[in-house]
Amino acid sequence: MGTYDDNATAQNLNTGFAVMVRITAKEGEADAVAEILQSLAGPSNAEPGMKFFMPYRSPEDSSQFFVYELYEDASGWDAHNTSLHFLAAVDDLIAKAVHRERIPFVPFVT
Repeated sequence: MGTYDDNATAQNLNTGFAVMVRITAKEGEADAVAEILQSLAGPSNAEPGMKFFMPYRSPEDSSQFFVYELYEDASGWDAHNTSLHFLAAVDDLIAKAVHRERIPFVPFVT
């Protein structure tokens, strides 16, 4: 595992507005949830206020997903929530989920 010797990289990761998203897919819907999240990755990462958008899937329970979102600031998250690609996918995603939790975070250690 690497270290963050590059100050610019560490500073970029430790600034902004992070959002943790946990999703549990309904029985039989896990692959559909994975497809929705995969379809969001490209357009989300292209958003002007987005630093990083990456969905993850549990290797132990394929119905469990985690999405790490890092924005320049809270307005980047607001813009994401009103983007056409997000709005086109979110209702279908919610319909296929038993649980969806979104928690914003800001760094406090510099």
